[in-house]
Amino acid sequence: EGGRGGAGDLDVRGQANELALLAGSDWVGIWNAIVARLLAIPEYVTMFRAAYPALGNSDPGIEHVANAIAAFEASTWHSAGSPFDRYLAGNNQALDPIAKRGALLFFGVIGNTGCASCHSGPHLTDMGYANIGIPAIGPGAGLDEGRSLVTGLAGDRFAFRTPPLRNVELTGPWMHNGTYTTLEAAVRHHVDVPTSLRQYDPSQLDPAVAATHKGSATVIAEILQTLDPRVAEPLALSDADIQDLMTFLRALTDPAARNLVGDMPASVPSGLPVN
Repeated sequence: EGGRGGAGDLDVRGQANELALLAGSDWVGIWNAIVARLLAIPEYVTMFRAAYPALGNSDPGIEHVANAIAAFEASTWHSAGSPFDRYLAGNNQALDPIAKRGALLFFGVIGNTGCASCHSGPHLTDMGYANIGIPAIGPGAGLDEGRSLVTGLAGDRFAFRTPPLRNVELTGPWMHNGTYTTLEAAVRHHVDVPTSLRQYDPSQLDPAVAATHKGSATVIAEILQTLDPRVAEPLALSDADIQDLMTFLRALTDPAARNLVGDMPASVPSGLPVN
């Protein structure tokens, strides 16, 4: 809701911001107002008619806007060129021996990491929710209780969606709230979650963010109360094992994802600056 601004705000062109006047629960009103903004720009109207010929002379709705954005994301940011993808496609040389051992650890063929119990499927996520003891940071006096804010279930407190791991090397800071500034630190958190939570050092963060860390014994006890059993016990992993896992995780990076500057359009129909 805050992204629409507040009553009395002006939009980027210095005009009255009609979106800010709508109630946060008025989804239909918000959607219609967004579409109205787009239809006021002739080039967007032309583009919608070209993309959706079945519309004829009818106006597009928010569903057409959402599908257009989704189609752009799916075509532009589809990522399937990582060494791991090439290995799965039959190129046995795409992964070096260290990455292969890391994969065996990750998928539990050797050791008992449990990584794949959550990070499964083609995107390496079960799309589920789990409390893995992530340190609490964020503004305000309260805690982000995660999934329970949606379900209302006490057992879902501090559970967050399992993230996909494709290009995970490039997606820092890590965890839902950015508590870890290196991927290795995020991996090591999984090795002994209770200890990692208790010993978390917020000094790795920007000072303004570090000041929002909530690490009292009471908060830690609350988080641990609903900790997922899969991460409750320490893992027997050596430093060498962790480095092998890191090598595998880096093998999930599509080289094309390292520089996406070319995906930025030179201009947009609204005339707003692109930066």
